[in-house]
Amino acid sequence: MTEHPQEKGVNTVDKKILLVVDGSIHSTHAVAYAARISSVVRELTYTLFHVQPTVSQFLLDEAETDLKARTDLRNIRRKNNEYACGILEKHKTRMVGMGIAEKRVDITTQQKMMGICKDILDCAQQGLYDAILVGRRGLSRVQKTFMGSTTAKLVEHSRVIPVWVVDGDVTSMKVMLAVDGSEASLRAVDHLSFMVGGNEKIKITLFHVMPTLRDYCAISFDEKDSDVGQIVARGARRCIDHFYARAQHRFKEAGIQDNQIELKVKKRAVNVGKAVLDYARKQNYGTVVIGRRGINQAFFMGSVSRYVLDKISNRSLWVAS
Repeated sequence: MTEHPQEKGVNTVDKKILLVVDGSIHSTHAVAYAARISSVVRELTYTLFHVQPTVSQFLLDEAETDLKARTDLRNIRRKNNEYACGILEKHKTRMVGMGIAEKRVDITTQQKMMGICKDILDCAQQGLYDAILVGRRGLSRVQKTFMGSTTAKLVEHSRVIPVWVVDGDVTSMKVMLAVDGSEASLRAVDHLSFMVGGNEKIKITLFHVMPTLRDYCAISFDEKDSDVGQIVARGARRCIDHFYARAQHRFKEAGIQDNQIELKVKKRAVNVGKAVLDYARKQNYGTVVIGRRGINQAFFMGSVSRYVLDKISNRSLWVAS
């Protein structure tokens, strides 16, 4: 990873984004978002990355002994490379046209080696990128429900590098961070504060849904009449107050002042993920940041962040590991 803001100065640290692209409209939306988010995230540099299709194993085997097969293999690889370079140059030109300095955009392509997801993760880890940005796949309702296999696998298997998933043409640059008071949420704070550090104009909303007794106990009973329910409510309030103080401190270290941050608390919801998405939609937040896991490893990226990831529409979701 690149250095943390306080180590080198919040306004001078480059943030490296691995922007995974292909020829789809989803990549076009992702590229547009990547360019627009530069108004929020300062000192961004981008690597546009495309993984070329697999060459059939049969042709690879034949090429070892057959001259014509070797010629066919070279032609296929040449065409794949030309196609990849064409896609990358098109996206780069679009980003430059949207105001991104050409020197801040690199392009790279490679043949598929271990599988698209594994190749992307290897590239991201070896290049010490701060985030992987990918457009969300899915043309049909079924595909949208289950996302695309590559996007889903990236989020599931990227244990260190945050993944930014862009769904649709995102134009709002408002940012909200869904939190539950967990260490995973604090890591999401760290990621967001690093990315936006030093931006004196940004406003960040921390959104929290107070847990109910059902989040701790599966037994059904009336919470209003339960002393245990009251204890849970008081404990949850103390937890989020303590978390908010820690989050403020980390934001301040990154150059984000208290008046740039607000905490919104929703008392309770049957579906916490739906509450997050409803608030993002009603308040027109273009970017939602969430921790991968949460309290008991289930409150987020057990049920909640998985729900948000599956259902988010026309927004970008940053999933911090």
